[in-house]
Amino acid sequence: MTEPHETDSNRTPLKESPLAAAHEALGASFTDFSGWRMPLKYSSELQEHHAVRTAAGMFDLSHMGEIRVMGPDAAAFLNTALVGNLAKAEPGRAKYSLMVTDDGGIIDDLISYRIEETEYLVIPNAGNREAVVAEFSARAESFNVEIWDETEGIGLIAIQGPRSEALISSVVRANETFVVENLASYAHTTVSIGGEEVLLARTGYTGEDGFELYLPNDKVGALWRALLEGGADFGLVPCGLACRDSLRLEAGMPLYGNELSLARRPQEAGLPVVAYSKEEDFIGRTALETARAEGLGKTTGQRLVGLISPGKRAARTGYAVTDNSGTVIGEVTSGAPSPTLGYAIAMAYLDVAHTEPGTHVSVDVRGRPLDFEVIKLPFYTRD
Repeated sequence: MTEPHETDSNRTPLKESPLAAAHEALGASFTDFSGWRMPLKYSSELQEHHAVRTAAGMFDLSHMGEIRVMGPDAAAFLNTALVGNLAKAEPGRAKYSLMVTDDGGIIDDLISYRIEETEYLVIPNAGNREAVVAEFSARAESFNVEIWDETEGIGLIAIQGPRSEALISSVVRANETFVVENLASYAHTTVSIGGEEVLLARTGYTGEDGFELYLPNDKVGALWRALLEGGADFGLVPCGLACRDSLRLEAGMPLYGNELSLARRPQEAGLPVVAYSKEEDFIGRTALETARAEGLGKTTGQRLVGLISPGKRAARTGYAVTDNSGTVIGEVTSGAPSPTLGYAIAMAYLDVAHTEPGTHVSVDVRGRPLDFEVIKLPFYTRD
């Protein structure tokens, strides 16, 4: 049995993925991610990144939250607790949405799967899971719903890449191949892999086609092994969180704590997910309607944009962005050399007057001002 692992700062035991032993056997290096000991990479993060772009990569995402919302008022409750119209999603579909505060600040971005008419499975980020559960509990007082945090009982594996559909089709039962091939984006179904029933969803966080597979912790190890074995002919490699971050950055996908936070509103992040037309008086509605009327993210405040530079010297999180007069006009939220594109990319919040694509700005990279060009996100889009 693996001994508990501890953080360097406060020596609090880290939570372990049900696949920890499998990662160790594969020689993974680990990192503390939101209180979980998770694989950072196995061999080369560049190799893992390119595998996802050209073939298939497999990620352990068991640190992500899983919250079950059930009851006659489930749809109405989620339409009050979140900014999107979750009632509009049919069973078998999923929606990306946000939970915000009364003043519109982003508590978390999450995906909600409608399992049945009165049942949803909500997936918050690992670091925000406790906050989301607490908010759900507080916001559910006047609704006939039950809320169950199932995070530590459910394992989650993601298969991402252009060969992911072919791989998944090869490991399900023969009569389920058609189901996999016809599963729409942001939809889910149930399939059997290795004799185990799996909740299969077609979403992703890499910019590639891909699937997420949910099942109980005590079954996830066998699924991991079956996918590794079955994926050998499809170029599948295990992937860590390092390449997951470079992949999502190329795809222009926001990361909570970088692009999203309590200090930011959906309009600034360019997330058109607020359902102003729904009948429920959702939390944050007044603040977000006011921000929209004032032109936040369009004519006032700041907006999230992409920055590119022909070199490989990257602008990193927290670096100041200036205009040609040296005036600070924003801040980098994420940045790295792009393995796919071959040049430096970054996301940054800039004052709206400087967000027109083609605008040139400057970023101080280790004492050297470098020129960057503003572009519309994303940096990379799959064929």
